[in-house]
Amino acid sequence: MGQATNLYFTLLYLHLLSICWCQTSNPDSERLSCDRCDRRLSCNCSYGGFTSVPTVTDRALTLDLSFNKIAMVTDDDLKSHRQLKALSLHSNKLAVIHPSAFDSLWSLEELDLSNNQLTALKQKWFRKLGALQNLNLLNNPYRCLGSPAPFQTLVRLRRLRFGGPALEELRREDLYGVTQLEELIVHGNNLSRYEPGTLADAWPLGRVTLSLRSAFLTNTALARAVLEDVSYPETPIILEDLHLIGNESVQSLTAAANRRIRQIGLKNVSVSDEAIVSFLMVFNGVPLTSFWLDGITLTGEGRWAQAKWTDQKSIDEFFLRNIVVLDVWKFVSLLELGFLLHYPRKVSVINGRVFVMPCPTSRLLVNLQYLDLSDNLLTELTLSESLCDGHGTLKDLRVLNISGNALKSLSTISRLVAGLSKLTHLDISRNAYSSMPPACSWPSTLRYLNISRAKLETITHCLPTSLEVLDLSNNDLKSLNLSLPALRELYLSGNKIQSLPPGWLLPNLQILTIQSNTLNMFGRSDLQSYKRLQNLQAGQNKFVCSCEFVAFLQSDIKGGDVQLTDGEESYVCDSPLYLQEEPVGQVHLSVVECHRVLFVSVSCGVALFVAILLCILLWRLHVLWYLKMTWAWLKAKRNSRRRQRCREREGLESLLSFDAFVSYSEQDACWVENFLVPELEEPRDNNEESVNHRPLTLCLHKRDFLPGHWIVDNIMSAMERSRRTVFVLSENFVQSDWCRYELDFSHFWLFDGNAGGEAILILLEPLSKDDIPKRFCKLHKLMSSTTYLEWPQEEEKTGEFWMSLRKALRGEEEDY
Repeated sequence: MGQATNLYFTLLYLHLLSICWCQTSNPDSERLSCDRCDRRLSCNCSYGGFTSVPTVTDRALTLDLSFNKIAMVTDDDLKSHRQLKALSLHSNKLAVIHPSAFDSLWSLEELDLSNNQLTALKQKWFRKLGALQNLNLLNNPYRCLGSPAPFQTLVRLRRLRFGGPALEELRREDLYGVTQLEELIVHGNNLSRYEPGTLADAWPLGRVTLSLRSAFLTNTALARAVLEDVSYPETPIILEDLHLIGNESVQSLTAAANRRIRQIGLKNVSVSDEAIVSFLMVFNGVPLTSFWLDGITLTGEGRWAQAKWTDQKSIDEFFLRNIVVLDVWKFVSLLELGFLLHYPRKVSVINGRVFVMPCPTSRLLVNLQYLDLSDNLLTELTLSESLCDGHGTLKDLRVLNISGNALKSLSTISRLVAGLSKLTHLDISRNAYSSMPPACSWPSTLRYLNISRAKLETITHCLPTSLEVLDLSNNDLKSLNLSLPALRELYLSGNKIQSLPPGWLLPNLQILTIQSNTLNMFGRSDLQSYKRLQNLQAGQNKFVCSCEFVAFLQSDIKGGDVQLTDGEESYVCDSPLYLQEEPVGQVHLSVVECHRVLFVSVSCGVALFVAILLCILLWRLHVLWYLKMTWAWLKAKRNSRRRQRCREREGLESLLSFDAFVSYSEQDACWVENFLVPELEEPRDNNEESVNHRPLTLCLHKRDFLPGHWIVDNIMSAMERSRRTVFVLSENFVQSDWCRYELDFSHFWLFDGNAGGEAILILLEPLSKDDIPKRFCKLHKLMSSTTYLEWPQEEEKTGEFWMSLRKALRGEEEDY
């Protein structure tokens, strides 16, 4: 039974091993892809839930894979990324890196492997990374840096970060090959073994940050050894995560004091009064110029007078940020610290919950030139106390930063600083100003003023005309129409401004930032009003992509003196709707959109020309005549059909009253009345002739048309009641407007498929088809297909003419 069980587990293990091998040998078969790359070839694949390195474009320059679940980097994952400059695998589950995983990254300059599960560092990872400058290995569970020295091939390394809670040992050969570091960060809170000289080989050093909490508490010799290796006069040292309780915990700093360092800082530190006094004693007479405290918790009461005898004359800068006083009600006045406050020129107390600095304390700062009280609890009342109500205290002050407090009145601020005769920079941003008084009094030396992130809606002449730099960003301004002749830099981002400020009011402006406003467009004329403008940032606005603006931004501005320093990708169309979210640099507008007036003018001209040409063509082809005649014919025919329906309702048959309807010219009426009518209508005396020559009835317009009726209706009625239609053609007929009109209409009716009998043509005089208007196309066709009668010029032939005409009118089969 036991052997069977062992065999089962062995087979299961081999099966799982084969699966793992298949996944390892064919990583691309299941690798996901990441397409979150911008135009700068920066791929942000963080927080993507990836369990392996995803595929991205081979042209990527930066690749951020932080905050995923990647556990392994294989030799094929990054093989194609030869152009990659920065790679971040921060905060994954990385435990395995193939020895040749980074071999193809010859151009890599930044590599972040922090916050992973690497238990050992391998030199083979970095052997081909000759261009690497920044390496972060913090917070991995390795106990030592490994052997051989992992960084010896990184000849260009300038920033190195290593260590974490698991780091226990540093040996002399660990940093072999590492020199000329600009920044070194070592987290060794649990460091227990350190070989002296390990960090000394990294000289020269820039900034050094050390976390040695355990060593400062229990192993001061180790802490002293580390500090001796990194302490140089020009190297700033920052000590993190310390708990300085008494005199013993500070003694390790004697190593740094003996090396005459000039800059030291404490970050995330809890310190007692005794430790501060010991610190001042350790650095007695040391040419320390800068002292930084960031994230400091004061557990004492501020009783530091015991160190009053120490020499701290070299202190030039105090920087205090994020200060917490545990027992603030017992904390003593700072007046006892006069021996410290007389010397510094720069003092920063940031986010310290300071609501007032008493005037006597301010008077101690006799050399102060830079004062930063930002992110505190100052009001106009307490600020008045701190500045001694503007009575000349802090006469050497040049820079004052009181941003992020509870200030509301600009007039009070201007009054309090008016006596600071050397003040050049004033930062009063991130306060609650809602209005600006009409006039203010400022120091004549003021050059820089920051009133950003307030609630200002209008700007008045309260602003000093001496300003060279003005920051009004992130307010509620809609315009800026104020003359500031000395202004060189203006920042207006985050407002509601709709157009660029008038350039003639700012003759010396060189830099203008007006991003994230309601700016619709700007053009060459707007920029030409600025005489010295060089840099413009106007992106992230609601641009109307008109032809002028697109053409200006794509071509005109590139050859000008003004440069768009925020990049073309910041300029995106907001309207028209079909171009929304489209980068202005990629917009292509048609000629119709860009030259609308010209297009309309040309179109109208072409349309007018075509219309004139069409009218001429219609006139030449007599189309209008045909239309007019067609309309008249349709109207008359409708009336005819109505009459026919009436007869049908009354039970009457169609009545033929005439043998022929005669169409003739009024000038030929004499021939019709004297020859045609007597010959056809009058009876013959001879009986034989009376039989052969039965009188015919003719319809003549003069006698048979009903008066008061529309002439077309008369013609239609006559044709309906006639068996034949006789056209008496002559030059008079063709030239007569009346006859032409009558013929125009009658031939429409005559040649309708459902109407009227045959046509009989009589030529009174020789008349060719060319003499008949071309628009009478059916008449032309009739003369071509039908034999017509000609009135004979010889009298002896008239009898034959009349006989042929009678036969035609009676419908007898005979040529005529």
